Amino acid sequence: MADATVDVILPALDEARALPWVLGRLPAGYRAIVVDNGSTDGTAEVAAERGATVITETRKGFGSAAHAGLVAATAPLVAFCDADASMDPAELPRLVEYVSGGRADLVLGRRRPSARGAWPPHARVANRGLAGLIRRATGLRLHDLGPMRVARREDLLSLDLLDRRSGYPLEMLLRASRAGWRVVELDTSYAPRVGRSKVTGTVRGTIGAVRDMSRLLRAG
Repeated sequence: MADATVDVILPALDEARALPWVLGRLPAGYRAIVVDNGSTDGTAEVAAERGATVITETRKGFGSAAHAGLVAATAPLVAFCDADASMDPAELPRLVEYVSGGRADLVLGRRRPSARGAWPPHARVANRGLAGLIRRATGLRLHDLGPMRVARREDLLSLDLLDRRSGYPLEMLLRASRAGWRVVELDTSYAPRVGRSKVTGTVRGTIGAVRDMSRLLRAG
């Protein structure tokens, strides 16, 4: 889609079951960039069959996949969204409007569970703790390190993000705060994901993510 106004970056690892719904929910003018991060279930093929631009990132890690998508994007605005059907891409225009309308430089989706089991207790507790640390470190009144987010592509590239693991979303927020960006948080729905989570669905994955993010917070 040469005339895309927004590129939607979807880091993906074994998300073949979820992608048809996710891609089918994209608004007109939004191009999907699916970054396959080592899938073995045909994720890349499913994405390509449904018209998505598919990028292969062999370096493991959420940050590696997310940044590869950012580099591959060409639209002036970019959005990040999980590829597991826990988030509805149809909600993106409301976030995009804040950036395109000049009311914000970075918009985060604050996850609001729409069904039982959408957000495991251990992950919610960890997120609440991290949000508190972020508020103290940046002064931003945030409640969630929301993975659904929107910003201008060139602005994001100027942040020179380095983390290639689970700390990528936090590093983006910390660097944006230091650069004086206007950061806004908007409520978005959060449903049970399709398949098993690599991070929040397991205690081990959550601990790993918290470790990555705590390292960034300590580094200041």
